[in-house]
Amino acid sequence: NIDFWLACENYRKTKSLSKLSSKAKKIYCDFISTDAPKEVNLDFHTKEVTKKNTVRPTLSCFDLAQKKVHTLMEKDSYPRFLKSKLYRDLLLESEGHDCGPRRRSHSFTSIGVLQAQSDFTYWL
Repeated sequence: NIDFWLACENYRKTKSLSKLSSKAKKIYCDFISTDAPKEVNLDFHTKEVTKKNTVRPTLSCFDLAQKKVHTLMEKDSYPRFLKSKLYRDLLLESEGHDCGPRRRSHSFTSIGVLQAQSDFTYWL
């Protein structure tokens, strides 16, 4: 999911209109099409809208799909990550290193993520 989200962010920054079509096709084939190697969990309607949008790609053709994936990550992936053994181990390890005064980390909010969309360090 995060790979798709980042690919959409990269796509949105495309300056050359001639590259939009090939980039849109690659994102669609990698993440949205049936049996895509990195298929993201999207409903039929969102897939169809996105498929139609990629026929004549614009910088916003993946917005609906990206928003759905963001919501899924916010409500499912991120909370599961916070409960994971990997995260708990990292937290314990970081608490074991005394590096002076501890800075307060950013709290997760959807508004904060939307304001800093390309900064997924919150999730790491």
